[in-house]
Amino acid sequence: MTHPILIWPDKRLKKPSARVVRFDADLHTLLDDMNETMLQAGGVGLAAIQIGQPVAALVINLPDEEGNQPPENLLEVINPEILESKDEILWEEGCLSVPEYYEEVKRHGWIKLGFNDRHGEAHTLEAEGFLAVAIQHEMDHLSGKLFIERLSMLKRKKFEKEWRRSRPR
Repeated sequence: MTHPILIWPDKRLKKPSARVVRFDADLHTLLDDMNETMLQAGGVGLAAIQIGQPVAALVINLPDEEGNQPPENLLEVINPEILESKDEILWEEGCLSVPEYYEEVKRHGWIKLGFNDRHGEAHTLEAEGFLAVAIQHEMDHLSGKLFIERLSMLKRKKFEKEWRRSRPR
């Protein structure tokens, strides 16, 4: 089932997410719903808080060379923790909670991630480039932070002015 995606400046997006302690059917339904919502919205990642669920869960499915997002490429990440990171890159990011706005953000170019899967099994993953950026972007949501908060003050003020002007009242 798809869910409405919270749009900035919805205050619920600022709520930090709680660690998942129950790896049960409710969590599995949430992950399935998150994936369906993300794909329907045309996104590559979604954090649970973006659909109003303040739990430390995110999904990512990067498009392949043909632009497809096959189910076998889906990454479900529960209780993520960056164990190591290196390098810095600039990457143009967008967000389903800040539609139609894109800006370059500085991120780590490589990360080593610890996380649980939907069954509670522990995993580690090394990611670089787009995948590393997507993971860091979604993890920010789990802390109540959006990518626009990583912009310089000048870019942030410009964004807020343009955003207010473009939104229906």
